[in-house]
Amino acid sequence: MTAQGNALSFAHNLASRAPLFASREPKAATSSPHSMIRPLVTREDYGVRHRRCRFASPRSGPVAKTRPQYGPTRNVGKDQGNALGNGVPPNDSPEGVYYAAATRRGFLAAAGLGLAAARAGAAEQQKPSGWQVGCWTRPWDKHEYRVALDAIAEAGFKHAGLMTTKGKSNLVISTATTPEEAQQVGEEVKKRGLSVPCAYCGGFPLGEPGVAALKKLIDCCVAATSKALMVGGTGDAKSNDAYYKTIADACPYAAEKGIEIVLKPHGGLNATGPQCRKCVEMVGHKCFRLWYDPGNIFFYSNGELDPAKDAATVDGLVTGVCIKDYKHPKNVAVTPGTGQVDFKAVLALLKKGGFTAGPLVIETLTPGELPALLAEARKARKFVEDVIQGMDG
Repeated sequence: MTAQGNALSFAHNLASRAPLFASREPKAATSSPHSMIRPLVTREDYGVRHRRCRFASPRSGPVAKTRPQYGPTRNVGKDQGNALGNGVPPNDSPEGVYYAAATRRGFLAAAGLGLAAARAGAAEQQKPSGWQVGCWTRPWDKHEYRVALDAIAEAGFKHAGLMTTKGKSNLVISTATTPEEAQQVGEEVKKRGLSVPCAYCGGFPLGEPGVAALKKLIDCCVAATSKALMVGGTGDAKSNDAYYKTIADACPYAAEKGIEIVLKPHGGLNATGPQCRKCVEMVGHKCFRLWYDPGNIFFYSNGELDPAKDAATVDGLVTGVCIKDYKHPKNVAVTPGTGQVDFKAVLALLKKGGFTAGPLVIETLTPGELPALLAEARKARKFVEDVIQGMDG
């Protein structure tokens, strides 16, 4: 039996034996000098029976003492202690043999110790997971972002990705966002007990203006408590080099601020794992990494490239995953677990490639009104948690 099992058994035995002690009557007094106890009064006080007993000693005569007990227990030797933690005088006391006092408090204390040991054993066996299951604001983009945060928290998530919303730029954070607005977003997130693993902030210009824009977005991410800034890449071959040069020039500032810049598979020249690897290598900075998106792998290949195979091409690059499913033809507005993506296989490959912990943020759900979206969000969370539990188990 495990330590946890022993502790639970110990606590259960104590609790089950307490009534037996409570109902046991004292043995009749005998003439033995080692058993000279005569119960005089028994009364109930807060559930504990108190017997006022007369302890007689052959040498010193009778001495009246009051000791709370559920009943007489076995004699305890000189070097033995009471199993319930009550001090017991030795048998060579001048007042004869003492009896262990089995109080209700003693039973509860011992049972508490047993349960504490059981919980400690359970904690050792169930180590906290390093996976952060969250949800993006995108499914609620017909509403302003506070509605999305409310729903994400109500659905049981602790992590919220900032993406699309109803507003002037259709994004929670963009290059048009002021630092004050970003700080307000951060406060709204904290009010709901959420954290932000990543924020998708849309496009940015190239060259020096682009570096300035990215620095502003980095500052907004800090203000909004986001740990990463997501970019979508480009499909224009002519501007591809300039795009990633702009990112490379902004990376030192991102590293200084503790923000990771991340790319996701998003069509164009970053539609597959190998293409994304090339983009990351072009920047060549440790704070520029990849958030994998299995739904987009299917979507931008018209269902022909299976992410369960493509995921093996991004070893060592992934620091997060957009949990997105896919149904053919060209549909990603799908609750995870109801489409074609084999998430168990995808995550197993990513884990094998070095992604052993981090954000798993659900991006899309089956569309519907607010109550329906909430139900889909809860279903998606449960699905992802079951996948990672099976993977870690």
